[in-house]
Amino acid sequence: MDEPDLVPLPRSVADGGGRLALDARTALDAGPGTERAAHWLRTALGAATGLPLPPAADGGVHGGDHGGGHGGVHGGAVVRLRVDEAVAAELGPEGYRLSVTGGGAEIRGGAAPGVFWGAQTLRQLLGPDAYRRAPLPGRGWSLPYVRVADAPRFAWRGFMLDTARHFTPRDGVLRWIDLLAAHKLNVLHLHLTDDQGWRLEIERFPRLTEVGAWRRRTRLGHRDSPLWDERPHGGFYTHDDVREIVAYAAERHITVVPEIDVPGHSQAAIAAYPELGNTDIHGGAADAAAPQVWDDWGVSPNVLAPTEAVLRFYEGVFEEVLELFPGEFVHIGGDECPRDQWRRSPAARARAAELGLDGVDALQAWFVRHFDRFLAERGRRLVGWDEILEGTAVEEGSPDGAAPRLSPGAVVSSWRGYAGGIAAARAGHDVVMCPEQQVYLDHRQDAGEDEPVPIGYVRTLRDVYAFDPVPPRLAGTGAAARVIGAQANLWTEVVEDQRRADYQAFPRLAAFAEVVWSEPGARDREGFEGFERRMTAHRARLDALGVAYRPPSGPYPWQRRPGIPGRPFQEPPPAV
Repeated sequence: MDEPDLVPLPRSVADGGGRLALDARTALDAGPGTERAAHWLRTALGAATGLPLPPAADGGVHGGDHGGGHGGVHGGAVVRLRVDEAVAAELGPEGYRLSVTGGGAEIRGGAAPGVFWGAQTLRQLLGPDAYRRAPLPGRGWSLPYVRVADAPRFAWRGFMLDTARHFTPRDGVLRWIDLLAAHKLNVLHLHLTDDQGWRLEIERFPRLTEVGAWRRRTRLGHRDSPLWDERPHGGFYTHDDVREIVAYAAERHITVVPEIDVPGHSQAAIAAYPELGNTDIHGGAADAAAPQVWDDWGVSPNVLAPTEAVLRFYEGVFEEVLELFPGEFVHIGGDECPRDQWRRSPAARARAAELGLDGVDALQAWFVRHFDRFLAERGRRLVGWDEILEGTAVEEGSPDGAAPRLSPGAVVSSWRGYAGGIAAARAGHDVVMCPEQQVYLDHRQDAGEDEPVPIGYVRTLRDVYAFDPVPPRLAGTGAAARVIGAQANLWTEVVEDQRRADYQAFPRLAAFAEVVWSEPGARDREGFEGFERRMTAHRARLDALGVAYRPPSGPYPWQRRPGIPGRPFQEPPPAV
C-alpha cells in the first residue's frame, strides 16, 4: 500500500500491508470519556457509509482492552475507542494512536480531544466518499492496515470568520465548524461586531440588533469602487443560535471565541445608541448627527466616548457574552481606533486629564485595561489585536514600569506582522500569530487578472504552507513557548456569500491546518511537493463536502467577478 494521503501530516505513519473490511456487522466499542467521538462516528460517518456501528455486544472481548479485535454483534470487526494515560504522557491530551490490523481498528487518545482527532484520521483513511451525507450505491468500506502516532504542534489552531461585514447565517457557521473539525482546527473566532454590523442579540440593549444589525446598502468591491449593491444587508444570532453553535462546536472539541470590538470599529453600536458616541462634537444633541450603520469599507472615525456610562453599557454587553460563551477567551478587538473625535471633543479631553492620562491618545489603552480587569475578575482572559500593547509596559521600547501592564492572562493576536507578538511573548504574554502578510485569507491567491475582487497581497498555497508561527527572533528562546498557536483570518468585505468564502479559504486553510498541527521536521521531510501530492486526494474530500475551493489552474468562470474592482497589486512588506 502507498502511504495514505493524510492532511494534516501526522507525526508518524507505518504501513501494515492489508485492509480491514467494515460492514453492517462492524461494532463500535466506546470506552469512558470517548462518548463525543462515538456520537460523531455514528452520525457523520454512519450517514456517509450507511453502517449502523452498534455498540459491541461483549465490549470487544476477543481483543481485550489492549488491541483491536473481533467481537461485534455478529462477529464483525470492532472499532475501539479508548482514553489512555500512557498516550497522554507521551503525546498530550490531543494526541492519539490509531492502529488498524486484521483484528480491528483502535484509537487511543490522551484525552477525549485526542480520540476525536483520531476519528478524523480514520475518516480520511476511508476515502472521499466518507465525507458525503448519504451512502452511494455499490460502495464497500475498508481501512488500510496502518499505525499512526500523532499530536498537534500548537494548542491554538484557529480560524477567524468575520460575520460583521457580510453575515454568515447560523447554518453556515455550523458548516464551518464541521470543516474546521475535518482539518483538526480547534478555535473558531467569530468577529461579531464592527462599523458595518452588530451580529449578536443583547437582550438588555435590543436596538443593537434592531438597528445595528442592518445596513441600507453595501459597496461592491474595494472601498475605491464606485459600485453599490442597493439591497439592505444584515442578520444576527439569537441567544439560542449561539447556544446551538457553542454546543455543536464543543461536541467537536472546538472553542468558540467571540469578538466584541471596543473602542473603535463601533459605528453600528453608535447608530443604535447614539449616546455611546462623542456627542459633544455634534453640538451636544445625542441624536443630532448619529451615524447610520456604515455601508462602506475601511476604518470609521466614529468611536466610543470615554465615559462611565459607556463602560457600564459594555459591561452589560459582556455579561451576556460571558453567559453565552463559556470558553476561557473573549476578544475585545482593541485595534484601529482613530483618535480624531477624542481630540475634537472637550469632554474626551477633560476625561483624559481627569484620569491622569498623557492626552487623549492614551484613552484607547484605558479602555483595553478596563475590560482586561473586568474579564480577569470573572475568570476569563482578554484577547486583543496587537494594538492592545500600545500604552502599556508591554509595548516595544517602553521602560518597565513606565506604563500600566496588561493582566498576566491577556493574549495578543499579532496581525500587523510578528513584532507585536514578539514583544508580548518576551513580556510573558501568550501570543496567537496571525500576520496579515501570511495568513489573511481574504487576500488574493494569485496575481492573475481572473482572481475575484483581488485585494491585499498575493498569498499562494505555497506561501501559506511556508508560514511559521514562531518567528526566527523567538526561535530557540524561552519566549517561543509563549506562541500558543496561530490563526488564519477571513475578513468578508469582498466575501459576500458561502461560495466566495470557500474560494478564499480553500485550499489555503488546509495548508494552514498542517502548519499549526504538524511538526516542522515531518513537514520538512515531505516538503511542499509532498503536500501538493496529498492535496490531490484531499481535494476529492473537499469535493465530497461541497467546498467550492480555488482550483489549482485558477478560478472557474463562475468564481470570477468581472467588473468588480479590487485593489491594485502590491508586494507585501516583510512580516517583521
